[in-house]
Amino acid sequence: MTRYVCIHGHFYQPPRENPWLETIEFQESAQPYHDWNERVTAECYNPNTAARILDGSGQIERIVSNYEKMSFNFGPTLLSWMEEFASETYHAILEADLESQRTFGGHGSAIAQAYNHMIMPLATSRDKRTQIIWGIRDFEHRFRRAPEGLWLPEAAVDLESLDIAAEYGIRFTVLSPHQARRTRRIGESQWTDDRGQGIDPTHPYNVRLPSGRTMVVFFYDGPISQAIAFEGLLRSGETFAERLMSAFPPGGAEPQMVHVATDGETYGHHHQFGDMALAYALHHIDTHESADIINYGLFLERHPPTHEAEIAENSSWSCMHGVERWRKGCGCNSGGNPGWKQDWREPLRSALDWLRDYCAPQFERKALELFANPWVVRNAYIDVILHRKDAPERAQEFLEHHARMPLSAADKTLGLKLMEMQRNAMLMYTSCGWFFDDISGIETVQILRYAGRVVQLAEEVFGERLESRFTAMLERAKSNVPQQGNGRRIYETQVKTAIVGFEQAAARFAVGSLFEPAEKERDVACFRVRCTDCLHRDTGKARLTIGHVAVRSRLTFDEAESCFGAVKFGDYNITGGVRPMTDADAYAALKRELTETFERGDFPEVVRLFDKHFGKAVYTLRSLPRDEQRRIMDQVLETSLSETEAVYRRLYQSRAPLVRFVTDLGIPVPEVLKATTSVVLKADLRMAFAEGKLDFSRIEALLSDARNADVDLNGGRLARTLEKKLEAMIEELFENPTDLELLESLSAGVSLSQSLGFQTGLRRVQNYYYELYKWVYPEMRGRADDADVSRWLALFVPLGKKLGMAIV
Repeated sequence: MTRYVCIHGHFYQPPRENPWLETIEFQESAQPYHDWNERVTAECYNPNTAARILDGSGQIERIVSNYEKMSFNFGPTLLSWMEEFASETYHAILEADLESQRTFGGHGSAIAQAYNHMIMPLATSRDKRTQIIWGIRDFEHRFRRAPEGLWLPEAAVDLESLDIAAEYGIRFTVLSPHQARRTRRIGESQWTDDRGQGIDPTHPYNVRLPSGRTMVVFFYDGPISQAIAFEGLLRSGETFAERLMSAFPPGGAEPQMVHVATDGETYGHHHQFGDMALAYALHHIDTHESADIINYGLFLERHPPTHEAEIAENSSWSCMHGVERWRKGCGCNSGGNPGWKQDWREPLRSALDWLRDYCAPQFERKALELFANPWVVRNAYIDVILHRKDAPERAQEFLEHHARMPLSAADKTLGLKLMEMQRNAMLMYTSCGWFFDDISGIETVQILRYAGRVVQLAEEVFGERLESRFTAMLERAKSNVPQQGNGRRIYETQVKTAIVGFEQAAARFAVGSLFEPAEKERDVACFRVRCTDCLHRDTGKARLTIGHVAVRSRLTFDEAESCFGAVKFGDYNITGGVRPMTDADAYAALKRELTETFERGDFPEVVRLFDKHFGKAVYTLRSLPRDEQRRIMDQVLETSLSETEAVYRRLYQSRAPLVRFVTDLGIPVPEVLKATTSVVLKADLRMAFAEGKLDFSRIEALLSDARNADVDLNGGRLARTLEKKLEAMIEELFENPTDLELLESLSAGVSLSQSLGFQTGLRRVQNYYYELYKWVYPEMRGRADDADVSRWLALFVPLGKKLGMAIV
C-alpha cells in the first residue's frame, strides 16, 4: 500500500484556574455545566473515547476510540485538569495511545504540545525553551514515553522554536500549507516557490535549522481541513471518507499521505455528532482497503522525507497576517461582533511585555541568592507542577536538590514564590487572551488574572509597587463594550476581586464550619487550614463558631495566623469575620464577648460585636465566591427541601384516598392536590431508583399512582437518579459478569427507563455492554449447552437489543 490517511486533532482548552486558588470557579456561560472544561469534555473529549458507528437502521454496530486511529495532541494544562476531574476520559486517552503503539509499529499517536499555548514566535528565547521543556516533560509524565512530534500553539512557527524542539529530540511538527515558503527535492538546487500555487501536502519535508539540525514538517491538506471545520463536511462520515480519498493525486508512484488537522473540538463540540462522523470515516477507509490509516511517526519511519522546505517564519494557521492576531488589531476575529475593533490587543501585549521584562532581571538577581542557575531551575520546576497533590513533599525535594546551600523556611518560601511568579508570567501569554473579539472576554480576563498574580508576587518579593504602572498601561486597551471601559477598569473589577489570600481562605473555613462537622485540618483550594482552637454554640436554629487557624499555602509554604467568628441565624443569614491573630488576650476577649451575647439570644448585639471585632473584614453569603455560595446553598436547600417534603408527605398521606377516589370518578385533580401528589411521588421514585436493589413492584405501584393522578414525571433529578443506578449496576456486572440475578435486574431496569416519559442517558451502559460483548459473550456462546450459560445468553442478547446494539 502506498496510499495513507492521517487525521490529526489538536485538543485544547485554555487554563481556567483562578491563580490564587488553583481551581476553576463556576462559569455561567458554560451552563448547564460547571465550567467550559467540563462542558467540552462531555460534548467532545469523552465521546471520542467511545464513538458510535451505526448500521443502516441506526443501531450501534461498533463502539470505538477515535484516539486509537487518529493523531492527536492534548494541551498539558487541560490534561492536568482532566486527570483530577474527568479521570475516566483521561485514562481512556492514555490507553488509546498505548493501543496506537500496538497498531502503528511502536509509534504512539499522541504528540506533545508547547506547554500553555503561548505564541512561540512572539516569546523570548528563554520562554520558548521552558515551554518546550515543560511540554515534553508533561508528555513523558503522562504517556510514559518520549514524544516524537510537537504541536506548536496555533501552528505559529519560527526557526528558533523548531531548533530548540529539535535539540530536545522532537522529530516532526504539523503546519498549515500556507506556512511553506518554498520547496525542492533533496539534492536538487532549484527551489519551487509554493506561496501562490500551494505545496504538495502528501509527503513530509525536511527543514534546515540554524544549528545544523533538521526538523520534519508535515504540511496538512488545507482545503479538506477547512471543509471539516467550517463547511459541514462532518454531516456524513461517508462523505468525509470520500473527500479524503479524492485528495490523492492520480497515478502517484511514490508513497502519498492525505492528512488533515483541525481543532479536536470540531469532533463533537463545534459539530454535534462529529465524533461519529470521524469514527465512521476511519472505519470506512480501513475496511475498504483503499488506503491505510497511519500516524505521523510510522509514516516517517517507512518513508523519510525526499523533499525539503523553507518555512514562512512568524506565520500561523489562524491568522492570515502571520502572528499579528496576538499583538495587533489586524482584522482577524471570531466574526460574531461586526464593527468591533481589536485595537486593544497591542496595548495589552505591551503591558504584559513590560511586566515580564521588568520581572525577569529582578527574578534572576533574587534567585541567584538561592540557586546557581535560576533559569535552569525554572525549567526543572515542571516536576513540582506535575505533582500538585503531593506538592509540599515534591517542592521540598526540588528546593533541596537545586539550592546552593541549606535553605531556611523563609528562603524556601522565597524560592517557591519566584518560581510561581515565573509560571504565571508564562500563563499570562496563553494565546486565547488575544484570539477573540474583546478584552472583556473570559479568556482575556483569565490572562489578566495571571498577570495580577505576577504583580502580587513581584511586589511581595521585590518590595516595589508595580500595579499602578501596569494598570496605567492597560488603560490604553479600550473595550468595545462601553460599560467595561478599558483594561484598567476590567483589572479593577474582575481581577482584583478574584484575589483569594489567607484571610479569604480562613473566612471560607469559618463559614464552612457552620455547616460541616468540626475538623482540625481542611484544604481550602490550594491552602491548608489548621484549626488550633474551635468553639461551637447552638441556640435554636442559630449557630456560632469561633476559632483560631493557621493558614498555609501549599504552593509557596507561606503561612499566616487568623482568628475568626461566624454566625448563622436560620438558614442563609450568615455573617463571618476574620482578623490577624495578635495576642491570646484579645482572642480570649473576642470569644467571651461573642459567646455570652449569643447565648442570651441578643442577636442584634452579636452583629454589632462582629463589626467591633472584625471591622471591614466581615463576610456574608453574598461576598463569598460563587462556588462557595452554591455549596452552602445546596446544603441549606437540601435541609429546607427535606422539611418541605415532610410537610407535603403528611398532606399527601391524609389526602391520598381522596385523590384516588377523584381520579376513579374521572374528575380532574385540583392543582393544589396534584402538586402535593407530584412532590411526594417523585421523591418516592427517586428513593426507589437509588436503593440497593430495584424493587420493581413498588416502582410500578408508584408509577401507577403517578399516571392516575396525571403527574408529569419529566425532570432531570429523576432521570439522573435512574441513570446513575443503571450505570452502577452494569459496572457491577462488568466485575461479576456471570451474576444472573444482577443481569436480569439490569435488563428490567433498562426496560423501565425506556417506558418512562423522560429520557434517561444510557451511553455509559452501552459502553460497558459493548466491552462485555467483546470479551465475555464469545466465551459464553461457546458454552451454550450449560443451563446457566443458556439463561445468561437469553438475558444478555435481549438486553443488547434494548440498548440499541446491532451486534447481537
